[in-house]
Amino acid sequence: MATFQLSLTSPEKLLFEEQVDQVDLPGAEGDLGVLAGHAPIVALLRPGLITASAGAERETFVVLGGIAEFSNERLTILAEFAAHIAELDVAELEARIAEMEEGLAGMPVSDELDRAVARLDHYKSIQASLAAATAF
Repeated sequence: MATFQLSLTSPEKLLFEEQVDQVDLPGAEGDLGVLAGHAPIVALLRPGLITASAGAERETFVVLGGIAEFSNERLTILAEFAAHIAELDVAELEARIAEMEEGLAGMPVSDELDRAVARLDHYKSIQASLAAATAF
């Protein structure tokens, strides 16, 4: 299978830079997969899981938003926050979810409330995905 270069960067460091076969991304408009030869694309990322595959090897990362650009057989991901799934502080994620839930209680009905609920849903989706991944 053809490969391409993946670079995943958070504000703190370069987390991953290798040749991969496929990358699955949590796009703001919906999940998407990238293979070698994909058309050039720029996509906003929502909170979720990124999975990079190279042969039988898979690496999974948690991102809390960012941007992905694919061109010239290179996928560059600039994440607001990113961590390898094995290094994620689950207690911190749960605390952030609780804080977001408390913040929703006093918000008036508005577009801002809708965005906050959607973001909370994304965080809860990450929490559920992590629970499923560790159940095996």
